[in-house]
Amino acid sequence: MKQTEIEKLSAQDLIDKVEEFKKKLNDLRMTHTISPLENPIQIRDVRRTISRLLTAQNAKK
Repeated sequence: MKQTEIEKLSAQDLIDKVEEFKKKLNDLRMTHTISPLENPIQIRDVRRTISRLLTAQNAKK
């Protein structure tokens, strides 16, 4: 998710997206534990997206 897309989201949308990406991160970690992911960089990208969302959420407060 790009920064320009994140800036357009409302406060409630940011909360929903954080929840969605945290679930996705958990699923990726569990999958990676069982069998290695084909692209483990996905974990890093999702983690960074969560950080961007949380930063935008704090900026809107």
